[in-house]
Amino acid sequence: MKLLLDEMYAGLKEYFEILGRNVLTVQDAGLQGAKDKEIIEYAKNNNLLLVTQDQKPADLADLTGVKYVLISNAMIAKIADAKIREKYPNTKQK
Repeated sequence: MKLLLDEMYAGLKEYFEILGRNVLTVQDAGLQGAKDKEIIEYAKNNNLLLVTQDQKPADLADLTGVKYVLISNAMIAKIADAKIREKYPNTKQK
């Protein structure tokens, strides 16, 4: 399935491509600055899986049956914290 990266994830396009994914960014689709509803409609019409950090497009995708993955700030913080603990196990926590 082809991915549609929301604006905040456009910089990850090459990484996903290296991982073997077929990727399109919102910018590639000419939707930079578009309303969330327009992005969801584009994803639906083109059978794309939306990767986003924003709750609203994720909610709209869910309501309209569009495939999506929501990468929340909490998820990013947990991954970063785990990496910090792995690399620097003696670092004190507050």
